[in-house]
Amino acid sequence: MITIRPLTPNFGGEVVGLDYSQLEDEGVTRRLEYLWLRHSLLLFRGLDAEDEENLVRLSRVFGQLEIHGRTEYLSPKTPELLYVSNIRKGDRAIGILGDGEAGWHHDQSYLPRPAMGSLLAAHTVPAQGGNTSFADMAGAYEALPQSMKGRIEGLTALHSYAHFNAQYSEPANENQRKRQTDVVHPVVRQHPLTGRKALYVSPGVTVRIVGIPEDESAALLRELHAWATRPEFVYEHRWSIGDGVLWDNACTIHRREPFDPEQRRLMKRTTIRPPESLAVPV
Repeated sequence: MITIRPLTPNFGGEVVGLDYSQLEDEGVTRRLEYLWLRHSLLLFRGLDAEDEENLVRLSRVFGQLEIHGRTEYLSPKTPELLYVSNIRKGDRAIGILGDGEAGWHHDQSYLPRPAMGSLLAAHTVPAQGGNTSFADMAGAYEALPQSMKGRIEGLTALHSYAHFNAQYSEPANENQRKRQTDVVHPVVRQHPLTGRKALYVSPGVTVRIVGIPEDESAALLRELHAWATRPEFVYEHRWSIGDGVLWDNACTIHRREPFDPEQRRLMKRTTIRPPESLAVPV
């Protein structure tokens, strides 16, 4: 029996009782899909991050996988896996993002059809730092005062990969630059499978709210960001080797804490594409 151990009172759960050899079993896959949509974030223990094929098999339970645009950081044997690392080979890191802070963001909100989710698995972790925090954007929206819900209803916001890249990442390669056209999404987005509403803005990628003065936009975004990242909406994960965290990208944001650049960190990440048939169009 696959059960869940809550990570916080409100969202996220550790998966208990899963036999990774049974990922082809329809009952197992349906149970995992349900738990993911129910809890927004799932923690898996005991993964072997050396076994990249198994990371891919687990990820495919939740949808088709994407080959990430940062092709220089893909696994040489398993291109569905993006390396997130500060480990260097010659004159460059083998993975994206290095060892500094990576601020709050949704993955790929700069695309017209953003990623559905991601699985991040720990291969090598520093002794201290490098934790990843997740914020429950659906819970944050539902807890908003009614006056704020009315204020943001119908608003849209501009999302930009160049904005994120300039703050936290290495310069984009040509393949990624082709995909980083700025896009507009609702400030309150409905989940494409469940229809549940969630805040869909982040400091890392959202540039401004469309159609209102710049100073008003900046103030409103600061207010929403501060609200969504209050302690009651946040789970901070301290990594152990073998951990894997799967998050629902439609209703969570995440950030990586900095760590000592002398410490090595290697994470392996898959990106889950949105299904072709959606309950709620993106």
